[in-house]
Amino acid sequence: MENPNNVTEFVFLGLWENKQIELLFCFLFLLCYLAVLMGNFTILLTITCSHLMEQPMYYFLCHLSLMDLFFTSAVVPRLIRDLAADRKNISYSDCMTQLFSVHLLAGVETLILVSMAFDRYVAIVKPLHYMVIMNWQRCNILIIMAWGMGFWHSIALLLMVLNLPFCGPNEINHYMCDVKPLLKLVCKDIHVVSILAIVNSGMLVIVVFLVLVASYINILYTLRTRSSAGRRKALSTCSSHIMVVVLFFVPCMYTYALPAESENDDKEISVFYTVITPMLNPLIYTLRNMEMKIAMQKVCSKIKVNKVIFIVLQSLCSQHSNH
Repeated sequence: MENPNNVTEFVFLGLWENKQIELLFCFLFLLCYLAVLMGNFTILLTITCSHLMEQPMYYFLCHLSLMDLFFTSAVVPRLIRDLAADRKNISYSDCMTQLFSVHLLAGVETLILVSMAFDRYVAIVKPLHYMVIMNWQRCNILIIMAWGMGFWHSIALLLMVLNLPFCGPNEINHYMCDVKPLLKLVCKDIHVVSILAIVNSGMLVIVVFLVLVASYINILYTLRTRSSAGRRKALSTCSSHIMVVVLFFVPCMYTYALPAESENDDKEISVFYTVITPMLNPLIYTLRNMEMKIAMQKVCSKIKVNKVIFIVLQSLCSQHSNH
């Protein structure tokens, strides 16, 4: 990515100006990142090593955990490093790479959440046709579409930013390269570009959120006719998904639906969808899901049994070699 402007690097202003506070949050964000890694790897291990992988809901959850891992890893390690560093600089090419990666992975995650909502909608509203509608071919198509649409969303944003002139200030009032703080450094009128950015990101998030809300209203309306046991089971699954959707979409709407010229707390709000939500997702999907709890116990037991077998075989082999 060749930079036609005289800006070769950007400098992040970060979240706080106080160095003691930054060092404290460096440690806290490190703990959060470790929790993200551990929680999402646990979900991936549980689903892939159990019968849950055969169900579309958990197939999508597996992909959601992957996106959380990739998305957080595109932002948080650099954030932790910058909080401990004296100078928070990033090269132009690395900045553009981060911009593309963050929006690609966030776009894919957004559409995976839509796929999960569609899966729950079919399971509750059309239960008799569930296996026909949510076959493996359709599930794979939904994942491929999520990656395809996420790619076009991010590449359009990247090409727009690459064509903008950065010829003066290079201090980004943020902790990552995102479209709105970058637009504030452009040395030309950004009114039209700001509208395009809102259409590309803000309107996409709002439309998807409204579609999800409409689907869950329809689900709740359908549940009126179900038995109390059926309602409880359906609500248990759906409530977890609704919590994740709210935690992810509300901060995103606040960040991307407003014009770049507006003064708001973008960088503080973005901590929710870059750090907090990926950390809470595994807890939400495991603590409120009995199937996941049982599968986790079985996988843990299987790992313990395999470990015991390995130790016994190792000891037998060592005894044999001694003889």
